[in-house]
Amino acid sequence: MLSALSSGEWLTSRRMTFAAAGMLIGTLVSLGFLFATATGTADALGRPLGTDFTSFWSAGRMVIEGRAAAAYDWAAHNAVQWQTHHTDGYFPFSYPPLLFLVMAPIAMLAYVPALVVWQSLSLAAALAAVRAILPEKHFMLLALGFPGVLVCLGHGQTGFLTAALFAGGLVALARHEIVAGLLFGLMAYKPQFGLVIPFALAAGGHWRAFAAAAVTVVSTVALTLLLWGPSVWQAFWTALPQTGAVVLEAHHFEKLQSAFACVRLWGGPVWLAYGGQAVVAAGVVAATVMAWRAEVPIRLKAALLLTGAMLATPYVVDYDFVLLGMAAAFFAAHCVERGFLPWEKTLLAAAWLVPLVARTAAREVYLPVGLMVLAAMFAVLMRRVRADAGRDVGLALAAF
Repeated sequence: MLSALSSGEWLTSRRMTFAAAGMLIGTLVSLGFLFATATGTADALGRPLGTDFTSFWSAGRMVIEGRAAAAYDWAAHNAVQWQTHHTDGYFPFSYPPLLFLVMAPIAMLAYVPALVVWQSLSLAAALAAVRAILPEKHFMLLALGFPGVLVCLGHGQTGFLTAALFAGGLVALARHEIVAGLLFGLMAYKPQFGLVIPFALAAGGHWRAFAAAAVTVVSTVALTLLLWGPSVWQAFWTALPQTGAVVLEAHHFEKLQSAFACVRLWGGPVWLAYGGQAVVAAGVVAATVMAWRAEVPIRLKAALLLTGAMLATPYVVDYDFVLLGMAAAFFAAHCVERGFLPWEKTLLAAAWLVPLVARTAAREVYLPVGLMVLAAMFAVLMRRVRADAGRDVGLALAAF
């Protein structure tokens, strides 16, 4: 048993195809059921279709109405959601005003068409990034069947866009640093995933990408100030403590997949959770700097950076595991070319599967399997960096 798991011989092409096809069918059936049984913009359980998307769309509508700063007023924002869905439950808007640049145009559409357009376009962008990493057609089925796709679609979330920008920037980095920096900079609407990126770019000597990212962030912030004035940023900063206390520190730790959430899930105090997260983040930054200074292929560095970006933040949710799918794609592309070391195939399978079970395992048995897979992926990637930097690939197994 352990021998099969270590070698990865159990992970046959037939089994991968079966799992991916089955998951894809399940995704289509689940989404079809949600829409078929919906009443207006709410599903059969009385939740808005796309759940979290109602937060984005409502904020976009408020921007169109000339009330951008009020999107951070929970009462005013909730009133828009009630008028749209006539359902209980509130989905606060906690993103920086940068996301208004995307959501205001989308919110010009009615809610359901806006949801379909938003998820279709962002999913297409993410799949284009996967195709750039793994151009072989059979990998596209694994991408479409990836359980993170179902989780992100069900929540109407930003995971596809974040993954497309992050992975797209890493794909472009080798030849087009300015483009890579532009894509990294556009990720600033999701700032928690940007902590490690500057360290990696500096360690790898990618100064043009570093500068382009900085210019992009400054430019987009300036654009929001030009369009909506400083009041939107003041409202964002004013609402941040309340958002952190409710969304991050108080409950729903089964949704979060971080060291912070693990401590809180097991009953630890907030100060200990932040302390543990700081230790993890510092270790991730140090390891990433070492890896990005090493003479190893960019695909391996990319997989490590994507995984490290998720480990370093206290706020990573299961729908953000689309980023883990991108990390797995980069890692698989590297291993297909260079060969697999022990346990790498099985770890890639775990990374593919974990979005489906992470929340349930944390809620039912208090087991943070999402964090465990992230940590295992990061550790194995660091092992691979050391092995490939030293050209020690004698243990490599046959590729798929």
